Amino acid sequence: MVLAPEALHAAVAPTSRAITGGSAVTVRTLPGGASLRRYHRVAVEGGQPPTLVVMELGDDRKPEEVTAGEAPRELPFVDVLRYLERGNVAVPRLYHFDEPGGLLYIEDLGDDTFESRVQGADDETRARWYRAAIDDLVAIQRYAAANPSGSVAFTRGFDRDLLSWELDHFREWGLEAGAGATLSPVERAELDRQFRTIADRLAAEPRGFVHRDYQSRNIMVKEGRLRLIDFQDALLGTRAYDLVALLRDSYVVLSPSLVDRLVGYYAERAAVDATSFRALFDLQTVQRKLKDAGRFVFIDRVKHNPTFLQHIPSSHAYVAQALARLPELASLREIVARWIPSIATG
Repeated sequence: MVLAPEALHAAVAPTSRAITGGSAVTVRTLPGGASLRRYHRVAVEGGQPPTLVVMELGDDRKPEEVTAGEAPRELPFVDVLRYLERGNVAVPRLYHFDEPGGLLYIEDLGDDTFESRVQGADDETRARWYRAAIDDLVAIQRYAAANPSGSVAFTRGFDRDLLSWELDHFREWGLEAGAGATLSPVERAELDRQFRTIADRLAAEPRGFVHRDYQSRNIMVKEGRLRLIDFQDALLGTRAYDLVALLRDSYVVLSPSLVDRLVGYYAERAAVDATSFRALFDLQTVQRKLKDAGRFVFIDRVKHNPTFLQHIPSSHAYVAQALARLPELASLREIVARWIPSIATG
């Protein structure tokens, strides 16, 4: 349950004054995303710092998705933040966690998002920003590879069950509910077979630390440095997963030529074979963006939030482009394209 405005102010004002040393407190609720968490900007007159962000957990304490691994001993946001801090990753400072109240008092990183820096920019400007984000991603992956414990992220991962759950989520919501598909028994069997193939191949890849939503709205820009947020769902997955989230973003669509350049840049920086990595990138794109397309319908139908429906076409386009490079998934492309014709035009 979320707090009413008066109760929220009464709850956060004393702690905000204690953190900042200020006096009068004003609270403004920030626009929400897809989760049940709410964020509030708290301004404190005469405070240092003058503003904080309060994360209100509300009912957003248990994942809806299949997640293997032990139950976390600490709130995942706090656990992963501490882990990343130890690796000198630029994350917001946590001032205080009111665990009984479900309120976290964190550094205000402002409103300057990575998205705002690249949306509408030319390819060369975009390339500079994306190279910086890729450099940070590679640094995180190297840190985690050298320190593969000490966080809940290492106790859970994209195993076959979770990958399959996400693909089935697309079938249920993106294909059947969203596109009105009625699959024949033969089509359903082939779709299931192809989904198993994708899940098996991705689950067999070496796994490392994955942010899980490393995209333009979860990277802030403050004082010229990229700052990472929304990392509480971190887990183990393929090295391509976060790059897919970044370059196949729902909110910023990059030109195919720029994507090719940036995939190559990642391969060079991470010292991996470019050809095999590109194949992995495409396969992960199919899995991730099918899941996104289904998730956006689910958020609309179940959570009554239609905001993300506008991003379904870009997800479909990304899947189409990737499938065009993966001839072994031709039957998947054919089945899905029967109900979503744009999948055939990659």
